[in-house]
Amino acid sequence: MSGGLLYGRTAIITGGNQGLGKAIAHAYVQAGANVVLCARDGALLKKAAQELTRSATGSGRVVSVVADVERDEDVAKVVCEARNAFGRFEILVNNAGVYGPKGAIDEVNWEEWVRAISINFIGSVRFARAVLPDFKTQKYGKIIQLSGGGATNPLPRISAYAASKAGIVRFAETLSLEVRDHKIDVNSIAPGALNTRLLDEVLEAGPQKVGADFYERAQRQRTQGGTPLDTPARLAVFLASAASDGITGKLISAVWDDWDSFPDHVAELAESDVFTLRRIVAKDRGFDWGDR
Repeated sequence: MSGGLLYGRTAIITGGNQGLGKAIAHAYVQAGANVVLCARDGALLKKAAQELTRSATGSGRVVSVVADVERDEDVAKVVCEARNAFGRFEILVNNAGVYGPKGAIDEVNWEEWVRAISINFIGSVRFARAVLPDFKTQKYGKIIQLSGGGATNPLPRISAYAASKAGIVRFAETLSLEVRDHKIDVNSIAPGALNTRLLDEVLEAGPQKVGADFYERAQRQRTQGGTPLDTPARLAVFLASAASDGITGKLISAVWDDWDSFPDHVAELAESDVFTLRRIVAKDRGFDWGDR
């Protein structure tokens, strides 16, 4: 990873006090960026900020703000702090997220289900809305959404997570078209199977709540180690850098996609629906029925 790829840039990272958010923040400061971390747990946030400050390279600085992505006033506070501390900011990483309740949709706590949608999906939209005036004024910006397996595959018994992650990707695709003329790139990352607190939640819930198949996959993931956190963090650095300028509206897998080569294909990416969510029709699978 190039040490100065993000030199002079500033990023807001939500849910940045642990797990993938913290790993992305670490990669950013190592690449020379300033970072504004926000999360709900103030104690963890303070500890993470201290660790990141010690690992920062060059002139990069770390600022932390206790905030809840469900609260308009908190989001405005984070954006204001970023502006006041660094003059401008170019990057938003919408990482904050939860699994939500686990179990059949007609059995889970409804308020918890709605809150998961509020945090994962509406929270990311709320932050995108808040940064767009700055990005439009400076005619440049990078919005990075953290998606996951729920966006591309059904996840029975974890429906709030799956639905919110699909929503995140389609919102990113839609927003990318709205802001393309402002040179604002909006992309989603599929980070891979990570061994984070979310995996711990699945194992603690047990097969009765998450289903036997999903629980067994989680057990194998824990044993095998899962995707290293620095794999999606590297992709997050790329998408925050000038190297990815013009690449927008895509869902990119940190594990499976050859994203290092994407700068050589910017025009092709712009004109194609590759790396997006689209409907599969019968002819796509070789059937001779179902299409007019």
